[in-house]
Amino acid sequence: MARVDEGILDPDREIIDPHHHLWPPGGALPYGLDDLHGDTEAGHRVVGTVFVECGAAYRTDGPEHLRSVGETEFVAEQAERSARLAGAEILGVVSSCDLRRDDLDEVLDAHEAAGRGRFRGIRHAIAREDDPAIRIPGRAPEGLAEDSDFRRGVVRLGERGLTYDSWHYHHQNEAFRALAEACPGTTMVLDHFGTPLGVGRFEGRLDEIFETWKHDIAAIAALPNTVAKIGGLAMPDNGYGWHRRDRPATSDELVEAQARWYHHTIDCFGPERCMFESNFPVDRFSLNYVSWWNAAKKIAARYDDAEQQDLFAGTARRVYAV
Repeated sequence: MARVDEGILDPDREIIDPHHHLWPPGGALPYGLDDLHGDTEAGHRVVGTVFVECGAAYRTDGPEHLRSVGETEFVAEQAERSARLAGAEILGVVSSCDLRRDDLDEVLDAHEAAGRGRFRGIRHAIAREDDPAIRIPGRAPEGLAEDSDFRRGVVRLGERGLTYDSWHYHHQNEAFRALAEACPGTTMVLDHFGTPLGVGRFEGRLDEIFETWKHDIAAIAALPNTVAKIGGLAMPDNGYGWHRRDRPATSDELVEAQARWYHHTIDCFGPERCMFESNFPVDRFSLNYVSWWNAAKKIAARYDDAEQQDLFAGTARRVYAV
């Protein structure tokens, strides 16, 4: 990471990072609160964050359907610690549970209690891709987005004032659109542009995928209950190969390679329904936190100040009530 050392662009710009992960020691990736603060305090004005589920710190005993509540408990503790320290405060928690359950309200009540005022929504991923080249594979059941029990659960989130975050792949964008259309009272958050893939059977096909993806994004954006997180394109599975180098990508490299995905999404949704996301530490395989936000600021330069306020903080504040 230290091999790329960029100056901070627009250092007074307020940022809420609406998508990051944490793990306790021994978790899937070595990234705890101190690591997060090391990134958020590196120069950009990151005033708050939203944690999104990543299978961390589940309970190891007790009822199976409540084990994911352990993640909310863990993050709530880290959030309270973050409020006492210098650095960005974890303002919201997007947790995980099986939305198909008949006792869903019991599970959501448990997350609500565990979140200590910070629980904001659920991500029950619909991502499914069996290609063994995918390093972060989605293993959702086939057709989950069409499942009537699952849709009932997504509707229930909206009735309770909670959001639904979706992680899925680009070839599932139509399934997400249909899900959002079937759940008009729920705020539906599109993560990572729908994760365009560039490895395995999709290697070398990003230009082809982009052409289909453009129409899918426009169709999703036509639904007023949808919003987009714009980021998360520097994962190994996106196919840019930066994770294999001996130095991370620069902000200029990211802008050159990826700006078209950002601008099309902003054009379709409008800045008031888009929010830049770091997706750290997963995107840290490819570049450092300073470079990521510099890239976002370079992409945002064509928009006026009010639009940039939405992209960097305003939309996240509204969507997650932080």
